[in-house]
Amino acid sequence: MAILGAINPMLSLGLDGDNAWRLADYVKRGGYSALRRILEEKQPQEYVINEVKKSVLRGRGGAGFPTGLKWSFMPRSFPGDKYVVCNSDEGEPGTFKDRDILRYNPHSVIEGMVIAGYAMGAARGYNYIHGEVWEIYERFEEALDEARAAGFLGSDLLGSGFNFELFAHHGYGAYICGEETALLESIEGKKGQPRFKPPFPASFGLYGKPTTINNTETFASVPYIINLGGETYLEAGKANNGGTKLFSVSGHVNRPGNYEIPLGTPFSTLLEMAGGMRAGRQLKACIPGGSSSPVVPAAAMMDCTMDYDSIGKAGSMLGSGAVIVMDETTCMVKALERLSFFYYEESCGQCTPCREGTSWLYKVVHRIENGQGRADDLDLLASVTTNIMGRTICALGDAASMPVQSFIKHFRDEFAYHIEHRKCLVPVDVQRAGSGFFTARV
Repeated sequence: MAILGAINPMLSLGLDGDNAWRLADYVKRGGYSALRRILEEKQPQEYVINEVKKSVLRGRGGAGFPTGLKWSFMPRSFPGDKYVVCNSDEGEPGTFKDRDILRYNPHSVIEGMVIAGYAMGAARGYNYIHGEVWEIYERFEEALDEARAAGFLGSDLLGSGFNFELFAHHGYGAYICGEETALLESIEGKKGQPRFKPPFPASFGLYGKPTTINNTETFASVPYIINLGGETYLEAGKANNGGTKLFSVSGHVNRPGNYEIPLGTPFSTLLEMAGGMRAGRQLKACIPGGSSSPVVPAAAMMDCTMDYDSIGKAGSMLGSGAVIVMDETTCMVKALERLSFFYYEESCGQCTPCREGTSWLYKVVHRIENGQGRADDLDLLASVTTNIMGRTICALGDAASMPVQSFIKHFRDEFAYHIEHRKCLVPVDVQRAGSGFFTARV
């Protein structure tokens, strides 16, 4: 089981790996009771949306936008089709929590999406699942079949007169399809490229109809909000950061995996839950929110709590909750080279600043790492990132630029050493010792 630990768990409570994901197990844990109560009591749509607002549930996919506020943007009185879409296209390096939710607790996502459809007057939903996790897609389809057979999906749910159908959509592994409008294009059978905004999906989304898109973990949290009450859910976290969150911890720790903790928990606690640093080495830096978020040096990171506001004050973002831990054996130039290559490869090429800029970022960092750096390369990287950010249709250009800016800002001495001495500041044998094959001890 990949969810290795938790403090006051919600999403991971009662899970037992592959043995407790089916409908009967979910119902035993209180599953579908929130949906049943809403339908049987004929709660108004405003009630559901207000509870989500009270919870201060912030989008778990990366942006951290208040979910209840987002739902309120949906024109509920709009005549015609409206859609609810779940973004399960989890493709950013470092994040692997959503696939575990779909693997071990798929019915929480289904129930959350049905409740969202009820609250926003939508009768159809789609879950867009990352293309490289086929077994997760198959399991979610099984969960959908179970929900339909039990009357939680389809026509006249639980005799309430409310209709909602939900489908799984299999993506093909393109990182750009994690951008919400590119995801919609992909569902429509088109090339997965971002749309210009405005118009925004709330007014012109899937098939040109009003659409609300949320992350997997966001939808999975909704049933718990309804059952507990929005204010109680908020109190489980901290002010402006409601509830618990799953964090994907990877890198130089003894027990990499997913951990569920209340928002506001100290980073030091999360690091301890993950078994601490491998081989007793020192923390050097941490990327707290997935590869697109700025890196944070060790001292600043140890002072942080795991919530949107604290990480933001440290100069980074909570993002997807993908915590990439790096110890003293890490060459920061090498690490940035790998990240830059990823964004260069995953750019869809629609925008010139991103298409050409990500290529330049990778080529320059690559030559620095390989002992061919030039004296003006750091200034060149600063210039390229400045010319990318804010000049693209979607945020991929910014996502590629922010790691470059933060790595150079905090570890400029390493980049300068590479350029001057044509080799890594951290000896190669030390790097190899720190990044050798490792198996987690559960």
